[in-house]
Amino acid sequence: MKKYESPKRKSKVKTYILLFLILGLGAFIFVRYYFVFGTGVKSGELNYLVHKGVIFKTYEGKLIQTGFRADKPEGFQSNQFEFSVADKALAEKLMLASGKNVQLHYKEYFAAIPWRGFTKFIVDSIIDINDSKPNANLPYDVIP
Repeated sequence: MKKYESPKRKSKVKTYILLFLILGLGAFIFVRYYFVFGTGVKSGELNYLVHKGVIFKTYEGKLIQTGFRADKPEGFQSNQFEFSVADKALAEKLMLASGKNVQLHYKEYFAAIPWRGFTKFIVDSIIDINDSKPNANLPYDVIP
């Protein structure tokens, strides 16, 4: 014998399932694209900062850090930090600092959003801009 369910009860169950799915999707989108996963500071020589994009024009830059990394099978590569800048005024200050040693504070997200930038690292402030090259005072003596 089958138990009778009223149409109102079925409607409530569907409403709760739909509400749960919408809330779950909203939580996923928030965590994936808007939750700040980490913050930090990177320093190095600012290689470039450009304003580019087809639909969404964003500011994209690259910072060359001292040292090398050997995690690729091709051999040694320089440490590069690719980032995006969401603030136009901050990006204009950084454009004038190209080639200088800078310290940048950034926020890291789990994923990029096209209108925020191409990378998951978003620079939100400049800590320092220095004209000197990193490690410029090291002696270059030849070891006998």
